[in-house]
Amino acid sequence: MKKLMTAVAAASLTLSAAAHDIVPGEPQQQPILLQGGTLYTITNGIKQDTDLLLVDGKISAMGKNLATPEGAQVIDVTGKHLYPGVIAMDTTLGLKEIEAVRATEDSDETGAVTPEVSGHVAYNPDSEVIPTIRYNGISHAQIVPQGELITGRSSLLQLDGWTYEDAGERLDIGVHVNWPRVGVSNSWWETRSPEEQRKANAEARKNLKRAFIEAKAYYDAKQAGELKGTDLRWEAMLGLFDGSGMLFVHADDQRQIQEAMELTKEFGFDWVLMGARDAWRMADELAAAEIRVVYGAPFGLPTRHDEAFDQAFSTPATLAQAGVDFAISYPGYWDVRNLAFAAGNAVAYGLDKEAALRAITLTPAEFMGVADRVGSLDVGKQATVVISDGDLLDPIGQKVDMLFIEGRLVDLNNRHLQLYNKYQQKP
Repeated sequence: MKKLMTAVAAASLTLSAAAHDIVPGEPQQQPILLQGGTLYTITNGIKQDTDLLLVDGKISAMGKNLATPEGAQVIDVTGKHLYPGVIAMDTTLGLKEIEAVRATEDSDETGAVTPEVSGHVAYNPDSEVIPTIRYNGISHAQIVPQGELITGRSSLLQLDGWTYEDAGERLDIGVHVNWPRVGVSNSWWETRSPEEQRKANAEARKNLKRAFIEAKAYYDAKQAGELKGTDLRWEAMLGLFDGSGMLFVHADDQRQIQEAMELTKEFGFDWVLMGARDAWRMADELAAAEIRVVYGAPFGLPTRHDEAFDQAFSTPATLAQAGVDFAISYPGYWDVRNLAFAAGNAVAYGLDKEAALRAITLTPAEFMGVADRVGSLDVGKQATVVISDGDLLDPIGQKVDMLFIEGRLVDLNNRHLQLYNKYQQKP
């Protein structure tokens, strides 16, 4: 990431409000018994009037009328809704603070091919934005570096911790690629001629394939013990070829998706399609190819004159009907708080409610290789639990009362809540 120490030091006096003063939760000290709630387990349906026992940061037991362990804290959650923590994919949380202040933004690196960049390195756990996201039940976020072509590797972090080491759920999950543009733009900000655009698009595709070819050659040479030196770029991409890492391809246009399908098949990559605005146009094809999709335009406007006004809203239902394995994301940072509401909106436009919950909990965990730890309420998994007075997917009824991450009670105070309480008192 860009070196911003000087700029940050110069701005520190004026930007002191950019760091929150909320202390991360203490590790779980005693058993916690949550009694009588409605449990949305994701894997085993909905369980009414059921207890949940949290011990040493894990779910120890689940059932009706569980015995209270000695020294346990008992919390009555009768009438409340309990969910696994929501997992936000494709975010820049902790990498951006105030877009108008350059010293608070460290989301991208110089250069078009930078796979060696790791999103968690620049992550700021003191960002004022993070507590506002947790307030809506989001416990984990995938931190994705931004850039031109090959942008770097993402990491999955818990949204409560002193450092990224504390918060790290899984670091350097996989490499991210922004698929080169296709077609020609006639937008007012595009100053290049159509011919210049086509040439630039072709050059970008050529550069992307060249990078994969060079990375594969590096991998083969390393396997054969014939390397003459170390290249950090290709070291970061080794996991694509030995199966330990995955490729995240950001592509929206149908033509981009088709190109990505061809190239990833050629190299045999384990990959996930991100963004996927046009996935509805080729849902059957994606399902047949067993391509995992992270749909990132749940509140998007129509992109073509002949598209329905609700195309973005109904796409998750279309993907589900076709049998596509998909998650829902809300790319960005401060607006990530609306992720659960985006899933709820998809329910209003035809998606099954349990499928919507899965798309923001267990499926993201599966895509990032952590489903054995998070993403559902199962005995043995992390005690990462959201407790809400109302439906988590309903922007009117939702009211998150408590959030536990690995049994730690998270402080839900945040800047937005403080401002709300302040102006409630204004004459």
